[in-house]
Amino acid sequence: QVQLIESGGGSVQAGDSLNLSCVAIGGTPGAYVMGWYRQAPGKERELVADIRTTGVTNYGDSVLGRFTISRNNDRNTIYLQMNNLTPDDSGEYICKATRYGMDYWGKGTLVTVSS
Repeated sequence: QVQLIESGGGSVQAGDSLNLSCVAIGGTPGAYVMGWYRQAPGKERELVADIRTTGVTNYGDSVLGRFTISRNNDRNTIYLQMNNLTPDDSGEYICKATRYGMDYWGKGTLVTVSS
């Protein structure tokens, strides 16, 4: 069983930056595909970015060039550096870990971007 704990959300102005963290408690460090999803009110949950165990990354089109996902396997933690935030980036940012077809989800951290 893996427990995911997110942190780093907050309320910022358009153009600002935030850095989110997600630590995985339990499980084998570095063994999970991990990623960030975004859930905004009235919208479907969407992939923001994910990162393979090899370090290969994948980004949603709307964040490409502005967000950077990274991982520290020793700390079993992933990060999401978010730059040049816009109001459309607002939502609950939820961490996900996957291994052997099993998905684990965190509870999320809220990001609010004001214009």
